[in-house]
Amino acid sequence: MGTLYRFIIGIFIGAGAILPGISSGVLCVIFGIYDKLINCVLGFFKNSKENFKFLFPIIIGVAIGVIVFGNLLRTLFDLYPTETKFAFIGLILGCVPNLFKIANSKKGFKIHYLIYTFLSFGITIFLLLLEHTLQYSTFTSSGNTLFLVLSGFVMSIGIVVPGVSSTVLLMILNTYEVYLDAVSTVNLLVLIPMGIGVILGGILFLKITEVLMRKFFSETYYTIIGFVLGSLLILYPRF
Repeated sequence: MGTLYRFIIGIFIGAGAILPGISSGVLCVIFGIYDKLINCVLGFFKNSKENFKFLFPIIIGVAIGVIVFGNLLRTLFDLYPTETKFAFIGLILGCVPNLFKIANSKKGFKIHYLIYTFLSFGITIFLLLLEHTLQYSTFTSSGNTLFLVLSGFVMSIGIVVPGVSSTVLLMILNTYEVYLDAVSTVNLLVLIPMGIGVILGGILFLKITEVLMRKFFSETYYTIIGFVLGSLLILYPRF
């Protein structure tokens, strides 16, 4: 996997962190770097030179994707919402067969694995309905530094777990608009505490995911497949 390719992947992942309903974790799975990304981050100091070489173009791409191409994709979603959504749906559907192949690569297919897919699919639908029905929280001030750290921590769930949208979680916490404004204006007073929260939460949830991958590989991947399929409903224009 070349440096330029990883850089481009990073741009898409960064842009995905901006768009409502799009999960950065899903994009990592689609582009085939999810497992490698977890191992590189958690085992960074075991082989720091190689891990840095793998991660650096992705990190730069993510930064550019968030700041520049995220706004471009937002424009596409505003001007051509149906066409853009179906483009993402096609991208996701094209990768689903490969996800099943990966999930069955170690232990083969077992019928009870589908239970994990149905459960995670149901969680995605629940989050989607929650986004449409929940009155956003008013118990906080989005300018509070500690709450911004908490928002970043919660946001990291959507970054790490495929199919769980970080933007939906920020909407629930009533910090999504603050986040968008901070990205567009490069407001470090907001971005730095949120970034701290993302790093802390990311390490925790990456470690949890790594343990699950090691001990329950097939079950974890079938859970991921449910989240990925659930993201199709989020993107489908008439849903």
